[in-house]
Amino acid sequence: MAHPAFRAAAVRVRTPATSANLGPGFDALGLALGLYDDVVVRVADSGLHVDIAGEGADSLPRDERNLLVRTLRTAFDALGGQPRGLEVVCANRIPHGRGLGSSSAAICAGLVAARAVTTGADSRLDDAALLELAAEIEGHPDNVAACLLGGFTLAWGEGAAVRAIRMEPAATVVPVVFVPARPLATETARGLLPQSVPHVDAAANAGRAALLVEALTRRPELLLPATEDRLHQDYRASAMPESMDLVHRLRADGVPAVISGAGPTVLAFAEDGEADKIARLAGDGWTANRLALDTVGTCVLPLTGAGQ
Repeated sequence: MAHPAFRAAAVRVRTPATSANLGPGFDALGLALGLYDDVVVRVADSGLHVDIAGEGADSLPRDERNLLVRTLRTAFDALGGQPRGLEVVCANRIPHGRGLGSSSAAICAGLVAARAVTTGADSRLDDAALLELAAEIEGHPDNVAACLLGGFTLAWGEGAAVRAIRMEPAATVVPVVFVPARPLATETARGLLPQSVPHVDAAANAGRAALLVEALTRRPELLLPATEDRLHQDYRASAMPESMDLVHRLRADGVPAVISGAGPTVLAFAEDGEADKIARLAGDGWTANRLALDTVGTCVLPLTGAGQ
């Protein structure tokens, strides 16, 4: 493969927050949310410069250890070679370590930005290859599928390949996220999962996951039973007891609520007229946000207004 040529102009990439699992759809279902990180990448003459504002500004590395930078490097390798230098500016709004897909956002931003600044990259790294590379870096495909495609997604594996389809969530569904002050590492939450589960629980989850596709796309009145889970949430409860208590309280009031991804954020589904009321139910210790559904996914935007 010939060494690639790079565009001189900077590119701006926007990536949405995501919520994975959505109750029963463990490592398969994902939803893109209207909360965004913006990244501007420019190929420079030499060196690496990373500027970070917003979430993670005080903790994220500004060198080759940065996940976004590592993803850029991986993508450039796949495209045939590294640029001489890079300038990266991040405006982060997605909370870190809360189960809202901040790592997937960084990965998808890096892959799309690398492709956008590389001449002829679409033929070398098409959308299918982009998804597979994102899932390889992340370790599972649910968040990255939703982040790349937007909307409501179902991801699965076929041998070594990763596939995903995008569905249109019902327009009347309003996500409400309850974000706690303390983060939880995904590795910690995954470490609490057992190697096997009872057959009856697996069968129950299969049925609820299938029902969730119908509920979230066409029949939101079924979201409460459709979001019931037996595979992961209760096993992780010891790492986030306050989150599980909030899930149980909301569900007891008839509100479809789940742990977002690996937690500890709680995601609830509301109708438009009830969203603000539901947002007030958590009490102290939570930041409640009513969000839109993202329908675009990761995209390249004009540089004008990049700081907005």
